[in-house]
Amino acid sequence: METKEIAEKLVKWCQEGDFETPYQHLYSPNVVSIENDGKGEGGIAEGFEGLQKKGEWWKENFEVHQTSVSEPIVAENWFSVRFEMDTTHRPSGHRSTMSEIGVYQVKDGKIVKEQFFYDEAEQ
Repeated sequence: METKEIAEKLVKWCQEGDFETPYQHLYSPNVVSIENDGKGEGGIAEGFEGLQKKGEWWKENFEVHQTSVSEPIVAENWFSVRFEMDTTHRPSGHRSTMSEIGVYQVKDGKIVKEQFFYDEAEQ
């Protein structure tokens, strides 16, 4: 698949609230996922196992009330997407809206790297 097609499929599934299917169809088994600068616990996840653990942590810690997803911006083997989420941090009960930019790298028809940039929320 070309980068544009991968980007459009990821956005379509995410807009439908399906955040699992992209992992099965669009991601390399050796994907690297980075939160902001990659520092701290959970800052870097590697491979499907790492993504699964990251997803489990997210579900345990956040209730998602609403998500919006922008159309992708594609540049050769890279694309970016803006996510906006209305969430409640389960441990603190703090509800907030946050936005982040996801930047994705595609190689050999699969997403090999994703990195998310956002302001750290106070919990």
